[in-house]
Amino acid sequence: MVKVTLKKKIEAEETKAVSEVRLYARKIWLAGLGAYVKAGQEGAEYVKELIKTGEQTEKKAKKVIDEKVEAANSEIDSAKGEIKGEITKAKGRVEVQLDKIEGAFDRRVASALNRIGIPSKHDVETLSAKLDELTALLERVARKQ
Repeated sequence: MVKVTLKKKIEAEETKAVSEVRLYARKIWLAGLGAYVKAGQEGAEYVKELIKTGEQTEKKAKKVIDEKVEAANSEIDSAKGEIKGEITKAKGRVEVQLDKIEGAFDRRVASALNRIGIPSKHDVETLSAKLDELTALLERVARKQ
């Protein structure tokens, strides 16, 4: 009888232990299942949040890039204006120097031609004006007679 009672106690304990193990196993299973579902939900929300943050960052980066490009274009335009101004000044100085060189050349050529007895354009124009005056004077004298 002691054996039977002891056996029943052991069986009761075993049944109780198995029941507790099953209960813990079920709780572990449910906890794992809950963690899986929660990770899926939070993961989807986390991915949505990452996408939103990425879009905001992209907008900010585009704005910064546009500002930098605009600033660079402004600097380029400014530099172009300065360069054009410098080119215009240089052209003016070159033209002045060319005019001086041309004038000096003309004077030297005229001087050389004058030395060898060839009249200058000014001399020819002066003679032509005097001839015109003489012609007009002769015509008046001829009319009076």
